[in-house]
Amino acid sequence: MHKLGRGQRDKVQQFIAITGASEKVALQALKASDWHLEGAFDVFYSHPQFKSLTDSRHLEELYKRYKGKKGKHRDVVLPYQVKNQYVDMILADGITLLCNDLQVDPQDIVTLVISWHMKAATMCEFSKQEFFGGLQALGIDTLEKFHERIPFLRSELKDEQKFREIYNFAFGWAKEKGQKSLALDTAIGMWQLLFAEKQWPLVDQWCQFLQARHNKAISRDTWSQLLEFARTVDPLLSNYDAQGAWPYLIDEFVEYLTENGMIR
Repeated sequence: MHKLGRGQRDKVQQFIAITGASEKVALQALKASDWHLEGAFDVFYSHPQFKSLTDSRHLEELYKRYKGKKGKHRDVVLPYQVKNQYVDMILADGITLLCNDLQVDPQDIVTLVISWHMKAATMCEFSKQEFFGGLQALGIDTLEKFHERIPFLRSELKDEQKFREIYNFAFGWAKEKGQKSLALDTAIGMWQLLFAEKQWPLVDQWCQFLQARHNKAISRDTWSQLLEFARTVDPLLSNYDAQGAWPYLIDEFVEYLTENGMIR
């Protein structure tokens, strides 16, 4: 690395520290991204040739450590077929153990990012296929590697497109099985978690409005459109278009803010 500038050497070291990659791979990924560190992470994690192959035996060991914990179904009498299905899944207690091993709070938003990578269908559940697929895509087959990836997983929330994908993923992930809408309390909890990262100044007023005026489940359309509203409409509503195609609930929210003198 003697031919590199100090800034470039620092980026190589940061890349190696987070990904566990070799110096050669770090240089390839950074050069491919024109020395943009975030871009280099994307190159590394989206191109299998950059990643070391995961060891299926190590993945199996990880999976066995966390699978079959009783989780939220511990006190429920289930039919044999359903109970047998859950034996082969990683449930709430297994995910809590994983978080403890990673030194991450189970309520930390990074657990949502992990679930997004695993394409998990339901909150607090990982199938074997989801667990293996997500970790293989990230080049993870040990707890040490998993722990090293946490800073990268957090950094993905700062990427506008990835945040949008994670936000939209969260709706299906957090809703109850068989339901089309998201329970209000769950939606509010998810919004507070997500907008703590995205810094939408009106999130508290939005949640207060829903509890005072709506008190019903949230549709997918409202969920997705709220992110667009938060992204494009000024917090003072100076560029809000009353004739725009916003869901009625967002229009009612604007009226609520005006009526209560929250916006001047």
